[in-house]
Amino acid sequence: MKRIQFIRNITAAALALTLAGCGKKDAATAGGQPVLRVGFFPNITHAQGLIGYHDTATKAAEGWFEKATGAKVEWYPFNAGPSAIEALLSGSIDVTYVGPNPVLNGYTRTKGADIRVLAGAARGGSALVVQPGAGLKTPADFRGKKIASPQLGNTQDVAARAWLKAGGLNITTSGGDAFVVPTQNPDQLDLFKRKQLDAVWTVEPWVSRLELEAGAELLLEQKDSIITLVATSAKSLENKRELLKKFVAAHDALTAKVAAEPAWAKPLISAALEKATTKPIPAPLLDRAWPRLTFVNNAKAEDFTALQRDAKSVGLLPEEADLAKLFVQP
Repeated sequence: MKRIQFIRNITAAALALTLAGCGKKDAATAGGQPVLRVGFFPNITHAQGLIGYHDTATKAAEGWFEKATGAKVEWYPFNAGPSAIEALLSGSIDVTYVGPNPVLNGYTRTKGADIRVLAGAARGGSALVVQPGAGLKTPADFRGKKIASPQLGNTQDVAARAWLKAGGLNITTSGGDAFVVPTQNPDQLDLFKRKQLDAVWTVEPWVSRLELEAGAELLLEQKDSIITLVATSAKSLENKRELLKKFVAAHDALTAKVAAEPAWAKPLISAALEKATTKPIPAPLLDRAWPRLTFVNNAKAEDFTALQRDAKSVGLLPEEADLAKLFVQP
């Protein structure tokens, strides 16, 4: 449990910064109108969240999720999953787009009493890239090398550690035969350009940025793995079930539209990323990243079997949990 507590400690600072605007007020209603607080990441793997965030900023009460739920929707950006799960557990947000490994960590840590998956959102979109011409092909080649991941315990971090360990390397949370270095996505690119990282395991659009701007070579792509889910807490489900039911229905409809109409979705995603990060995403970059993603609204227990095994094998999950209570329909 010490390692799991360590994950909680390192996310506390990021969580405090992200939610500084939330305060201690009762966020159930605003002037009699229900409030729904939603987490998301500024990555195209969170396309539905980005579009919702953009709609709220530009259309207010006429936004996609506002019209569907009748609620005042507030959006909170996170860099990686562990921070978002901490926010759910603390009650700072009601629902979030998030990766599967942080969901498993939160669910297991609370012995199945908290964290619930409401829907899937996307598959694919994550990959391992390496320095050009470095000759890194197999886990054994990474001995003594530095590999960046977005955050300790997030989905790509676990994938990197498990892949290296399965290849025969001794990997610990602080080092081992190779070093998995939790590094925020924007910093990964700069460090990679300066040759201070040998490889990066991350998500789109950062995978494509590393390829286009730093000449990174694609070594391994996770084409079919679940990358983004919609998750909530048991408390939010109890207190806001009807609101969450409407949110999920709106998410499902938006997922279908994003998948069917990329020409409609891409400009909205680009505008949302510019608002969230102050930098627009160039059309060529978005076009390169898009085919690596499949937008879905289903999530299955089978998706989590290997994820549980991998997280436990690298010491980031104390035990494999019974998933019977993880998936719910509000």
